[in-house]
Amino acid sequence: MMFKVKYDDVSSPAVIDLLEDHLSAMQAQTPPESVHALDLTAYESPDLHLWTVWSNDELAGCGALKDHGVLNGEHLGEIKTMRTKANFLRQGVADTVLSTIIEFARNQGIQRLSLETGHTEHFHAAQKFYEDKGFIKTEPFADYFPDPHSVFYTITVSQ
Repeated sequence: MMFKVKYDDVSSPAVIDLLEDHLSAMQAQTPPESVHALDLTAYESPDLHLWTVWSNDELAGCGALKDHGVLNGEHLGEIKTMRTKANFLRQGVADTVLSTIIEFARNQGIQRLSLETGHTEHFHAAQKFYEDKGFIKTEPFADYFPDPHSVFYTITVSQ
């Protein structure tokens, strides 16, 4: 299936609905102190970049990148808000948006991409997806702390 990726914002009702669904799902799956999903106001930050994936005129999914700047001597980016709508699961939406994020990171001089995902069975597919893409488990990064409900991954972005 062919998808169109759009550098986007939260002005579209379809995008707002998907982001709100993502936040609600994370809140339903994870204890409140361990939810790291973003609310809509976070997308106003100039350090946060959002891409949406479309199939014709239908929103299929999204992904975001938070630019942390240089931390511990490396330019760090964080993958956020990876979400695929249920009717588009396992059709390449996540691959499409992740490839876009990695290319953008490379072009911005970001040297490392890291992410946090959940630890429960609900998140096993996400864990496998990132491991299959070459991400390795790591320690907490940026403002994160060890959390039994979180798993952290990282990958070096080749320049």
